Amino acid sequence: MSDQIKHECGIALIRLLKPLRYYYDKYGTPLYGINKLYLLMEKQHNRGQDGAGVASIKFDTQPGTPYINRHRSNSSRAIKEIFSKINAPFQEIFLEKPELAGDTEWLKNNVDFAGELLLGHLRYGTYGGNSIEQCHPFLRQNNWKSRNLVVAGNFNLTNVDELFDQLVQLGQHPREKADTITVMEKIGHFLDEENEELFQKFKTEGHDNLEISDLIAKNINIVSILKEASKKWDGGYAMAGMFGHGDAFVLRDPNGIRPAFYYADDEIAVVASERPVIQTAFNVPIDKVKEITPGHALVIRKNGHVSEEEIIKPGIKKSCSFERIYFSRGSDASIYEERKNLGRSLTEQVLKAVDYDVQNTVFSYIPNTAEVAFLGLVDGLNNYLNDLKIKNIKEANGSLNDEQLKKILSQKPRVEKIPIKDAKLRTFITDDNSRDDMVAHVYDTTYGVIKRGVDNLVILDDSIVRGTTLKQSILRILDRLGPKKIVVVSSAPQIRYPDCYGINMSRMTEFIAFEAACKLLKENFKENFLEDLYERAKAQEDLPKENIKNIVKEIYAPFSYEQVSAKISELLRPAGLKAELEIIFESVDGLHKSIPNHTGDWYFTGDYPTPGGNKVVNRSFINFMEGKNIRAY
Repeated sequence: MSDQIKHECGIALIRLLKPLRYYYDKYGTPLYGINKLYLLMEKQHNRGQDGAGVASIKFDTQPGTPYINRHRSNSSRAIKEIFSKINAPFQEIFLEKPELAGDTEWLKNNVDFAGELLLGHLRYGTYGGNSIEQCHPFLRQNNWKSRNLVVAGNFNLTNVDELFDQLVQLGQHPREKADTITVMEKIGHFLDEENEELFQKFKTEGHDNLEISDLIAKNINIVSILKEASKKWDGGYAMAGMFGHGDAFVLRDPNGIRPAFYYADDEIAVVASERPVIQTAFNVPIDKVKEITPGHALVIRKNGHVSEEEIIKPGIKKSCSFERIYFSRGSDASIYEERKNLGRSLTEQVLKAVDYDVQNTVFSYIPNTAEVAFLGLVDGLNNYLNDLKIKNIKEANGSLNDEQLKKILSQKPRVEKIPIKDAKLRTFITDDNSRDDMVAHVYDTTYGVIKRGVDNLVILDDSIVRGTTLKQSILRILDRLGPKKIVVVSSAPQIRYPDCYGINMSRMTEFIAFEAACKLLKENFKENFLEDLYERAKAQEDLPKENIKNIVKEIYAPFSYEQVSAKISELLRPAGLKAELEIIFESVDGLHKSIPNHTGDWYFTGDYPTPGGNKVVNRSFINFMEGKNIRAY
């Protein structure tokens, strides 16, 4: 992606279903769970580079012995830093007393993180700063084991203010209004209530306090707690939690917006945000890795029982399509094919843009995430050329000599690596004030491939959000090569609306499509149109979120998709560009045909899967009209 946006945190949960000694005997290490968690997190590094955290729970420890451990880091090498800290005490012990490597009971009682339940989190900060306090997992601690709560998630809620007010009405005094804190305290409140009810029940039955503690742990109703806690949540989430006594859960939103996959056998239960990382880490086939059903929680009891339980009635499944276009690892078999489909579906638009002159067109892509879609585009071009070859041969009616036939058969797309990303340079672009000056040098190019004034140059990008890097860097560099025409192709549709479920796209000013539509309105003598919409948005502001309608759709309604694309081409054309420029986008219909099982498309269509989405988009528009550069949720 030429535009860099923050997005999609990652989670990884491991429950060892056998005693620690079992893993030492079978796999030769007492660090089996820790090593697997490291793999799951490292393989999901793409999901979070602002920080990471790991928490562990040990089962059945003696009173006075720490049983919850946590490390967090907000460094640029957070995963390595965390696991270096976790592993260091083990390595020191193994070096001095190697015989202790097999004494798993001693390790459990004396070394942090030698536990049966592990939770890891990778953070992309969509709001606020990047302090270590903002890194998951979060802890809610208590002297009663069953009241301890550890939470980490890939999520964003649209109605944090509403949930915060509910906590206050319950008598709580939350320390901040962040959605993670709000979620944790909401679960924690009903966890406390469940503990209190069970305590009174078992006390009435004549049990002493020590017995009651164990009875609560065995009888706690996780499903009831999650049902009560999540009643008013509006957003997308894959929420992982661990209780101090050893139960765990991963809860997925009812529309399946955020992804969550799991695998379980008699040795282990594991959950991750992406399917292929489980396949790789545990060497299991794709059909053994299951998707957590929307609205359900995977519940892992301390006794080892694993089940999916309905928490919220599932709605229409609207899994995030951006996951498939860009965010998730392309090593997933389905994602790989879907991305190729996106490229294939653009073939006709691309051919039309270069007037079907394949011979004088060079095809390339923005490295590196657009590569798979580019393979699909090349497939589509080859299919077109194969049909053309058959047609030419048939029309010749057997009159072709060997040289003529060879010329026809040798036609193929001219595929070259043109833009080159300077990955080392990217790490230095952290200061917003100097970003514009530096961004022009993030990309370089391959020279000597383009025939000046003759060749077209087609460049595939996986999406275009603001288009800043295209305008300030890529287009200028490509123009130096002297192409007759530059065609930039986005394998995603026009991004028109803010996301409010975990991707950091919350301001209308971030979307070149929105800017293009506003320009078109002014050019068509509709200058007061935006002011009228602003008044209508303000009039809805205090309505319940369920009654709010997305008024921003009306900004795009007067114009065709092609008109908006043409205006985007004008806006992103750098001053002094010599080549003709055209920017084309995947259609929403093409998106759905290419990715049929992930229909979440609100950033393209404005069709939000939860009521809070409409409230957020209107608030984002109000902020734009009022000149406020703040997020809308």
